[in-house]
Amino acid sequence: MIESYDYIVVGGGSSGCVAAARLVTEGKARVLLLEGGHSHRHPLLDMPPGIFKMINGSKFMRYHQTVPQEHLGNRVHDIPQGNVLGGGSSVNAQVYIRGRPSDYEEWHELLRGDNDYPGWGWKDVLPHFRGMEGNNRLQNDLHGSEGPLLVSDPGHINEVSRWFVQSVQALGVPLNHDFNGPAQQGVGFYQFMNRAGKRSSAAYAFIAPLQNDPNLKLELNARVSKIDIENGAAVGVTYRDRTGNERKARANREIIMAAGALVTPQLLMLSGIGDAAQLKAHGIHCVADLPGVGQNLIDHPEVPIIALANGKYGYYRQGVGWRMLLNGLQFKLFGSGTILSAGVEAGAFVNPIHPEAEPSIQAFCVPIVYLDRDILTLVENTYGLTVTTVVIKPKSRGDVRLRSSNPEDMPLVSPNLLKDPDDMRTMIEGQRYFLRAFDKTPLAGRYNKIAIPDRSKITDEDLAAHCKRFVKTNYHPTGTCRMGPTGDPLAVLDSRLKVRGIEKLRVCDLSAMPNINGGNTNAPAMMMGSRCAELILQSS
Repeated sequence: MIESYDYIVVGGGSSGCVAAARLVTEGKARVLLLEGGHSHRHPLLDMPPGIFKMINGSKFMRYHQTVPQEHLGNRVHDIPQGNVLGGGSSVNAQVYIRGRPSDYEEWHELLRGDNDYPGWGWKDVLPHFRGMEGNNRLQNDLHGSEGPLLVSDPGHINEVSRWFVQSVQALGVPLNHDFNGPAQQGVGFYQFMNRAGKRSSAAYAFIAPLQNDPNLKLELNARVSKIDIENGAAVGVTYRDRTGNERKARANREIIMAAGALVTPQLLMLSGIGDAAQLKAHGIHCVADLPGVGQNLIDHPEVPIIALANGKYGYYRQGVGWRMLLNGLQFKLFGSGTILSAGVEAGAFVNPIHPEAEPSIQAFCVPIVYLDRDILTLVENTYGLTVTTVVIKPKSRGDVRLRSSNPEDMPLVSPNLLKDPDDMRTMIEGQRYFLRAFDKTPLAGRYNKIAIPDRSKITDEDLAAHCKRFVKTNYHPTGTCRMGPTGDPLAVLDSRLKVRGIEKLRVCDLSAMPNINGGNTNAPAMMMGSRCAELILQSS
């Protein structure tokens, strides 16, 4: 028997959890939430630093491999995505960043000419951020303290993080107590989506309170293979349940896609929504010719600076052997210690090229030697510090294409990180800028050498070669089913997140973004889910 629901949400990541929860609680609707991954309830996921034991291999991650990147010497690198209820919010480093008002004003300028435009400017999205937020320090026009998403100052700060903040201040960068405040520029300590040593994911914040609500049907390990479309409208989905059996479900009102910026476009294309020529090449009947599906892939590129310490500084080996036992005991007995840290505590937003302009580089201070698994052996694993520089408004664009018509095959992903010359220029200057921090006390004198990049080779050509060898994703793929105004040939969605040319189908994850926000994307993903639910409830 085929079961029917009011709404089906495909993907139980950050945006999908929020959208489903609002439709159930405020809309009193029957919702089926289909998540292809596992339960979020696991001790390593709950603990703020647990992800560092999983990042290079875990069932809670799905590892997309890029196609060979010709401009990077044919490198192939990983793009891990959450394979768990809560998506990225269950496996990330929990940094709470929204972006800046100008990010959303840019969306507003792009979309405001669209018919029935609902508003995507800062004043439109801020209430969603504030309404979700339960901040343990801030409550004002920009921050809320009563929401279900617990946002906290770091529970533990390593001395290396403090040295980083002081040394960057010595470069003339102001101390910033709130990167989500009136100004983003500065150096300081991030806030995190956790509290008292436990992660506050979208799964915990929005879905767990509804576990006994009969209006929410949650299925885990349920992989959707196709959106069922009849007479130009989305009416249901086909999926495999956790036992491997193929099943169908019907939606009486709408289907909301929230499978992420890599899988949502894949599922649209498998369902006949996409570029007609590409679909034809895979033997898929086209029901809506939307050439923008899978285009406009944007990700934040990240490049490390790694320094090797001359003392036992940082978090090296704190998660293994007797140190792990000691840290666990301290947390259990006293509720304190390194387990309260997400592994990154401090960071900065700067513009090395135009210091008075909005930041172009975000930095993360990670008190270990931290590398992607494809370059893991290139630097000695010992006591050290990694400062990663991230281009936060990249111009490079990539794409997601079908590998085949088989839904079990992962899509072909080409992010084109640093392909645009302006992105490379920004990254090079970001690297130069933060290399200078190691010449300032208190960092100066505490590190034997800069392992990468080689400080004797810092010409533009040298640093470009370093960036090409070590660039990786900052885990923020976006934009592959973007909103756009009427008449934009690559716009997949209208400004109400509706798929153009198909009734009863919306997208609410990061693939809907017209352009990426400046900074981490997890809080914006939750905002997108909340905004989507609001738009649905307003129209129902």
